Amino acid sequence: MSEDTSTVVMAGLESVGKSALFRGLSHQATGDEANFRGSTVVCRRCYLADCDCHIVDSPGLRTAADSAATSLALEQISAADTVLLVARGTHAQSEVESLLRELSLAGRRAALALTFADKAPAELEQLAVHYRTTLGIPVVVVNARELTSEARERVIAAVRSPRVLRMPAGGTARAAPFKLAQVRPSETWFERPAAGPWLALAALVVLFAVPVWLAFTFSGWFQPWVDEAVIDPLVRSLEGWPELAQTLLTGSYGVLTLGWYSFLWAFPVVALLGLSVALTEEMGIKDRITTALDPWLRRIGLAGRDLIPVLSGFGCNVVAVFQSRACSSCTRRSCVSMISFGSGCSYQIGATLAVFGAGGHGWLFIPYLVLLVAVGALHTRIWHGGAVSAPLNPLNERSFLQRPTWRALGWRLKATLQQFLLQAMPIFLGICVACALLARYGVMDTLARWAAPLMGWFALPAEVAPGILFSILRKDGLLVLNVGEGAMLAALTASQVLVLVWLASTLTACLVTLWTVGRELGAGFAFKVAGRQALTAVISGWLLAIILSLV
Repeated sequence: MSEDTSTVVMAGLESVGKSALFRGLSHQATGDEANFRGSTVVCRRCYLADCDCHIVDSPGLRTAADSAATSLALEQISAADTVLLVARGTHAQSEVESLLRELSLAGRRAALALTFADKAPAELEQLAVHYRTTLGIPVVVVNARELTSEARERVIAAVRSPRVLRMPAGGTARAAPFKLAQVRPSETWFERPAAGPWLALAALVVLFAVPVWLAFTFSGWFQPWVDEAVIDPLVRSLEGWPELAQTLLTGSYGVLTLGWYSFLWAFPVVALLGLSVALTEEMGIKDRITTALDPWLRRIGLAGRDLIPVLSGFGCNVVAVFQSRACSSCTRRSCVSMISFGSGCSYQIGATLAVFGAGGHGWLFIPYLVLLVAVGALHTRIWHGGAVSAPLNPLNERSFLQRPTWRALGWRLKATLQQFLLQAMPIFLGICVACALLARYGVMDTLARWAAPLMGWFALPAEVAPGILFSILRKDGLLVLNVGEGAMLAALTASQVLVLVWLASTLTACLVTLWTVGRELGAGFAFKVAGRQALTAVISGWLLAIILSLV
């Protein structure tokens, strides 16, 4: 690699195949060969020995709304030595004009790749010749999803020998002597005004509720076996270690006990939800679902594209906050607020199921989940107002429906799992250490004694205070309520158990989520999220206790 290695940044609108092209050029499993607008929320970089350059996959640009991902893309494009413009061959004329208008490309070295060659009309090759002549840059026509060796060589040749773009007056390319025939994606029931939203809602239940149920079923079956075969013997083998080491490793909040428990209950949810999301992306269905539900979501201050991070939050809130980078800056804070309150992460859901079961009221999970979503939506609407009137997608074009491939699903899933394992889990393990130290030195017991009198406001006994306080640190902290093999929970009424779990799970987001929100959107906003959520949780919990006492 030479010291003067150049940087080539791919720039294009959303869903034009940049990530698929990046994967084909780099042979890297980027996990973003997706058929959904805005699937790339980070820039990925790879060195290509073929042309001694770094190639960068940037997020898709949006012409009518901004986002953190869009800002990131523009930043990378401005610093690039060469810009590889990417546009769909099916919509080449309109998309190339949008790129020339939105980007500052005067005097920049560039090349152009027209994708979706398998779906584009025959005139696309003539249009490529027209752009080579009028823009003065190399132009290649490819099928990015199935990039052949010959097509890859043509793209490499284009980025190896870019030309200074001949910028047209007014940022608009000279019109071609013919108009490219439009190839529009097929229409489905999701686009029907009356039936579309209801069908999309039903699809969400199948695509997201079923994976969560399967994951928790697996975790419930697998945990006892692992505890008996691995964890218990490991704990016994460390009994001779110093007390502090045992506290950190094998105590109630130990890295090897609670840390493993957290992984066991979270990883299957993240994996199966990731597979479900990858499947809907690759098929082009997820775009249809979010578009159909957009009018409903705008009533609570969100847009259709915000739905995916909210749903991802049921696997991991940290991953969901990262995914919110693709949201518009007008709705991202609303989306993060909804994630914090209404997206019960895998730890929270798993602990909630366990507590309801220990109390003998497993049926409470359904009304609890309905309350969580409903109050979360109301909470978001009250604190953030309605969404702006900007369209969900500036191009107003649907994604193409297509068959998924196992290779593409594997790439997408690998990226999701890497994000969980390399970003979320290390933070979780750090929180385990902090919780273990606070419990060892009596800090949490002291706080629990101070909070005990407040429990009377909700018709709850003082003994439940530690579970609520621990859940502030970790959502699965409410598992401490299972003391005495659930004897304390069994002594409570169903109404008390519901109110207890409600307070423990909604009083605030866990520390790891708040820390991530602070890193992404600033400490001030993180404190606002915590304060507003606490107020909503206390008021709604108090009203819930009163209503249930009258039933």
